[in-house]
Amino acid sequence: MKAVVYNALGSVIFSEIETPKPGAGEVLIRVEASGVCHTDIDVLHGRYGTPDFPLVPGHEYAGTVEEVGAGVTNFAPGDRVVVDPNLSCGHCRACEKGLANLCETLGAYGVSTNGGFAEYSCVKAENLVAIDDMPFDMAALAEPMGCVLNGVGVIGTEGVERALVIGAGPIGLLMAMALKTRGVSEIGVVDLAPHRLELAESFGFKPYASGSAELAALEQKMDLSVDATGVPAVAATLPGYTANGGKVLYFGVCPPDARIEISPFEVFRRQLTIAGAHSLNHNIADAVEALKATGPDVTRLVSHRLPLDEIPNVLLKKGPEGTLKVQAV
Repeated sequence: MKAVVYNALGSVIFSEIETPKPGAGEVLIRVEASGVCHTDIDVLHGRYGTPDFPLVPGHEYAGTVEEVGAGVTNFAPGDRVVVDPNLSCGHCRACEKGLANLCETLGAYGVSTNGGFAEYSCVKAENLVAIDDMPFDMAALAEPMGCVLNGVGVIGTEGVERALVIGAGPIGLLMAMALKTRGVSEIGVVDLAPHRLELAESFGFKPYASGSAELAALEQKMDLSVDATGVPAVAATLPGYTANGGKVLYFGVCPPDARIEISPFEVFRRQLTIAGAHSLNHNIADAVEALKATGPDVTRLVSHRLPLDEIPNVLLKKGPEGTLKVQAV
């Protein structure tokens, strides 16, 4: 089969590799749509997880069941499915507390074992969720939607009427959509790029240009402020937008060595709640339902649908300009 392969640290090729066979409890799926995430680039350069090269990347994918291994009774050839990529041990302290996303030995398809940038992928049956007639490009958004739902669940939306999401990329817009499905009535989205702000507005969110007077006027007015940029200087501004008694969610992936300043007195005096959220927590089924609630319009986040052999250039940042979510199809 054809596949994208990380053959060494910082090196990616398009190659022919052996088609896997499903073992006991596994399912072979024909990959129909697989999304590119910044994490894929971090894996390539050794900044995330502990990959064992060579590796097929890709952790946001959906497809059709091709073959089932011994003992699999809940899926059959022809079933349409989406993958929950996270692989947790189930018995460490985090897993026992229901925090499988913080498992001491956390792995993932496309991160620690072969994933979805290939014609076929072998996946544990327990890591698959049926999507019925949902389009594959929509279903492949379930993994990032699961991540934002985990973030929303961590910080909570009780008492949140006004939210501000900084960053109008795919993950920021999915965050805004997730907040909307959880009953938040007023959601603003901040970005530098006019075309991204136009897209945010078309989804019903209030656009704010970075550095604008309109954005400055939101100081201490938001019940919830979320960073979806991963830019430390941006993350540092969140408490300033947050109302007394409000909430701050660090969701964007900042560099591991980055530091920002926060006043403990301000957190104390203004009774701020500050949280972070990592990955998804076996909530793909919830993400599928959230995508259904959002509707097929969500696929407008997919700006480019490319053949598999063009994905290496995207991962090397040599792909098309002005992308939102890129998917291999």
